[in-house]
Amino acid sequence: MSKKMIFVQQRPDGDWEAKNAGAQRASVVLPRQADVIERAKDLAKKAEAELVIKGRNGKIREKNSYGNDPCPPKG
Repeated sequence: MSKKMIFVQQRPDGDWEAKNAGAQRASVVLPRQADVIERAKDLAKKAEAELVIKGRNGKIREKNSYGNDPCPPKG
């Protein structure tokens, strides 16, 4: 089973987006990253997905899981 993922990343025009993995269109587009993260957290909780936040440089800055995580985690 593949895990649902939502990415927060900067667009080429400078705005920020929240986008489901594999989707062509963003779910949320706003000018401030903090606002997009807030909305993306709500989306991730509803979808029980993993939220991946990327910084301006495109590298992963933070990951949070809102799904059914095994306890204790593997690895």
